[in-house]
Amino acid sequence: MTKWAHLLTEQRNPASARIDEVSTLEMLAIINREDAKVSPALERELPAIAQAVDLVVDTLRSGGRLFYLGAGTSGRLGVLDAAECPPTYNADPAMVQAIIAGGTKAVREAVEGAEDDADAGVQDLKARDLSSADAVIGIAASGVTPYVRSGIEYARGLPCATIFFTCSPNVVHEVEADVAIAPKVGPEVITGSTRMKAGTATKLFLNMISTGAMVRLGKTYGNLMVDLQPKSAKLRDRTIRILSHLTHLPEDKALQRLQEAQGNLKLALVMEICGVGPGTARTLLASCHGVVADAVRRWSDTRCENN
Repeated sequence: MTKWAHLLTEQRNPASARIDEVSTLEMLAIINREDAKVSPALERELPAIAQAVDLVVDTLRSGGRLFYLGAGTSGRLGVLDAAECPPTYNADPAMVQAIIAGGTKAVREAVEGAEDDADAGVQDLKARDLSSADAVIGIAASGVTPYVRSGIEYARGLPCATIFFTCSPNVVHEVEADVAIAPKVGPEVITGSTRMKAGTATKLFLNMISTGAMVRLGKTYGNLMVDLQPKSAKLRDRTIRILSHLTHLPEDKALQRLQEAQGNLKLALVMEICGVGPGTARTLLASCHGVVADAVRRWSDTRCENN
């Protein structure tokens, strides 16, 4: 038996053993039934994922950075998630970064052997000046990727906050990390093709990490994004609609308020809800770490105390 034969991601799935003999419709039904197992598997990992989100929030709130470290599909999904944080949440591009084995070239095409280069995982983190103030999420579908495992080990030695995500529960104990998440999604429809269920699990996990962290950091007000960058026509329209919806201002008045706030939706919201000028609104937000709900609550409490 080879050293990889025991991995859950390398097992043959009996449900798809005859996938090449069935009709197209049945083939898709098999894939769909297997995909349906991903969400319940992640649900069982929610307590650990919550710990990971809180760890990331503490890191980012303290001025640290979050790094995703992965190879192949895992690395590409990290790149996707990190790239979407600035436009969606107005996050500094340095706040959430992705490092993929093989570098930028590996985003578009396979770089054979990059995942086996353990030293590269360490060197790529060193190149980003990783420090004890940062956090690293190692993503390895199989759980044995040398590039990722060596990076996690290096990060722990700083010491740095570490999170390990894998779809191979039977090897998760081999990696030391502050938080380990290992959903049991089962063997892939096509044996070893971890871009499928494992990839879906990874995408859902990263959605939870970045969305959960950004919500905790005050990037939303309710379920509305209030820290977006209105750099396209669609996002400018969304900004106006959000302000209008939350304050009941007509859209022309909402646009006027946004102009007074120099396009800053958070500032415009606090100005309108609290009935204050931009200076006071800016001070309120600064005192509440940029969280609109907390700023509004503080203003309301202050008014009650003064009355």
